[in-house]
Amino acid sequence: MRENDMLEKDEIFSKVLRAGRRTYFFDVRSTKAEDYYITITESKKFTEEDGSYHFKKHKIYLYKEDFAAFKNEICSKATTRV
Repeated sequence: MRENDMLEKDEIFSKVLRAGRRTYFFDVRSTKAEDYYITITESKKFTEEDGSYHFKKHKIYLYKEDFAAFKNEICSKATTRV
């Protein structure tokens, strides 16, 4: 089996959100045991004085057993004034 075929099976859903200098990637993937997990990647572009640039990436892996707790925490904070 080609590597490309394996990647297509592994990735279930992907969404990109651009927000200024940051880009967020939301990817739903499956494990070998066919359980789902989500990766949330923040990519931020940095430009050097000479015009060259690079990206810094930060990634969160969220597994199936944590979906409900994560959702509850996000929803409770979104409705609370900070």
